Amino acid sequence: MNRLLIFSLAYYPKHVGGAEVAIKEITDRIPQEDIEFHMVCNRYDSTLPKEEQIGNVFVHRIGITKENPSMGDLKKFPLHLNKYLFQFWAAWKAHQLHVRYQYDGVWAMMAHSTGVPAGLFKTFHPSVPYLLTLQEGDPLDYIQRTMRPVYPLFVRGFRKADMVQAISTFLARWARDMGFTGELEVIPNAVNMAHFSQEYSPHELASLKEKIGKKDGDIYIITTSRLVKKNAVDDVIRALAFLPAHVHFLILGTGPDEEQLKALAAREGVAGRVHFLGQVDHSEMPKYLKISDIFTRPSRSEGMGNSFVEAMAAGLPVIATQEGGIADFLFDEKKNREKETTGWAVDPDSPAQIADAVKDILARPEKVAAVRETAKALVKKKYDWDIIVHEMQEKVFAPLVKKG
Repeated sequence: MNRLLIFSLAYYPKHVGGAEVAIKEITDRIPQEDIEFHMVCNRYDSTLPKEEQIGNVFVHRIGITKENPSMGDLKKFPLHLNKYLFQFWAAWKAHQLHVRYQYDGVWAMMAHSTGVPAGLFKTFHPSVPYLLTLQEGDPLDYIQRTMRPVYPLFVRGFRKADMVQAISTFLARWARDMGFTGELEVIPNAVNMAHFSQEYSPHELASLKEKIGKKDGDIYIITTSRLVKKNAVDDVIRALAFLPAHVHFLILGTGPDEEQLKALAAREGVAGRVHFLGQVDHSEMPKYLKISDIFTRPSRSEGMGNSFVEAMAAGLPVIATQEGGIADFLFDEKKNREKETTGWAVDPDSPAQIADAVKDILARPEKVAAVRETAKALVKKKYDWDIIVHEMQEKVFAPLVKKG
């Protein structure tokens, strides 16, 4: 049995994002007799234990805490200090844990979050193989600006890695740009096909439609997004002004821009057609997708974007930009003539193009049916977690521990 230590800013049961979902999907599918995973992460919530086992991960929590903090609290004093303190505190905690457990490798989840502590650990334990996973979704120039105070250590986080796994070709290029010269694998995130393609009873779907106020004849565009600038939820709100009154916008997610977006909807005269549902549990998400008609997230930047492949698995037509990693799987009828069409591509910051794509989807049901089937087949073939975990075991974890 091999032991791997994961560096992650957060983990279950609270404050979970795409990176944490990926860790759990992967570790849950690998038998503990093959790899025993440990993790150092921030605690945030004082009601959580400092140590516990979640699935196949032994979680060791550190940092400043508050009782039952919200997602918004994580951005405020004093919890916002955790992200900065983690860069050094996690390296020290990892050293202490290594003395106790003698890890066969370490795994850093996202360079801007954990590359610094992983690089420091590697400096003091050069014989322990180090894997860096790139999952970043924010604009790369923004990430590099925010890391300026520790920029030499940030770069070291790339260059000290023995292997890099990137979830898109876009992020793989970034690894090379940052000076990584070693072994690099592009292995995307995935989707739980059984979860997102599941069917619900007509009664369940009717109850949910009634709950959110969807009437016969209404068209619901849905997004699952953090409410931040890079996800361009504002562009979808602006697009509603170009669309008929029966077209609504369903927003699943929270974030710092929520009040600004509500104010924008009011200014645009579409407040009654924009529905902010807040944070919806991942287990409930497929049901909301099933009662919707179109998925969109016209991102200004994206490392990959699990939400897109989840929507494809659920059978929704998808409107998106082709920024960053989205270009690996969203192929447009006009822009990617050499590929089978899997969605509708729009330019960044283009509300009118989003509206045109919605109109095209509503006008061509036969085309939509074909695109939905093609997209779903692509997800099943390339983006199912069972396939991805097999690739991680064969191409990443097995070669990594051999380097030790």
